[in-house]
Amino acid sequence: MKKSFLFAALAVVALPTMAQQVKYSVSGTYAQDGKKIYLTDMLTEQKIDSTEVSNGKFTFSGTADKDALMSINVKGKEWKTVFFNDGTPVAINVNDSTLTGSPQNERLTKYDIEADDCIKAFRAKTANMTEDEMKEKQEELMGDYNKMVAGMSAVAEKVFKNENNTLIPVYFAELYFLDNGIEAYDKLVNEKAFFVNHPYLKKAKDEIAEMLMPKGSPKAAFVGQQYTDMEMADPDGKMHKISELVGEGKYVLVDFWASWCGPCRAEMPNVLEAYNKYHAKGFEVIGISFDNKKDAWVKAVAQIKMPWLQLSDLKGFECAAATVYKVDAIPDNILIDPQGKITDRALRGKALHNRLQKIFGE
Repeated sequence: MKKSFLFAALAVVALPTMAQQVKYSVSGTYAQDGKKIYLTDMLTEQKIDSTEVSNGKFTFSGTADKDALMSINVKGKEWKTVFFNDGTPVAINVNDSTLTGSPQNERLTKYDIEADDCIKAFRAKTANMTEDEMKEKQEELMGDYNKMVAGMSAVAEKVFKNENNTLIPVYFAELYFLDNGIEAYDKLVNEKAFFVNHPYLKKAKDEIAEMLMPKGSPKAAFVGQQYTDMEMADPDGKMHKISELVGEGKYVLVDFWASWCGPCRAEMPNVLEAYNKYHAKGFEVIGISFDNKKDAWVKAVAQIKMPWLQLSDLKGFECAAATVYKVDAIPDNILIDPQGKITDRALRGKALHNRLQKIFGE
């Protein structure tokens, strides 16, 4: 799967230790002779070995940690095929990304191809579009983008549901944590999931946490602190403050977004669902736009049909919110409790719903 697309001490189920060394044997076929092929350790992201395709074939052999997550990829290409070093020889057809090996690795490959197909469908539609054409068809493309994200998330959910007695969920953990929140990691540990001892699971959790709130970033320091009030104009030019909504019984999500931000717009249906479900119980949303152009901002608000208060000073990433809350990437948000304390940051996907369910109940 192409992903730019992210540890408590564990006294859990017995799982073969990663220190145990196991032989690996990888054979492969590829149509382009002379191409360099790499064998990589996915945990360390270090190349273990390399070779060139000769007469349409290549091979690797050696020893590595038992159940280590490894990958085969071609130099200069995003493609890769992943597998666990479980002691069963692996045969890979680079031409169609298929794999023959243990049942676990064969199923892993099928899930990976299924998720990758979601990306291919979106890329195929946008491959020959100019930037202007993409802007012109932005609303249509957002539907395709949402479909891609939903498809990939569905694969991850299916894996965590159907493969909880295998190591396969480890590889899809980044997708799972991004959709369910990094708190999902603690739940897996507490439930003593079969795969929680695998070090790649911790790596995935840490990468998502780093993406949402980079280590050492001032972002993380805001959680647990009192919010800072600010004043901005709504689309009609009327000035409003965050403090207008913060108060007794209310939890306020301050949502940082922009009309031009695809991931922001893809997340809006999720925020809208949460708003409709919990608004009557005291859930409020304030949208703070990082737009520069008022027309684009107002048009997007109307298109998405967001019923909550919208504010902006139309200064993009030079806006007051970016300075006050150290917003260096969007989508982003903060959740403020009735006492004005920031309880959470970067709640997305199911993580937002899970948090609100804890606050308000079903």
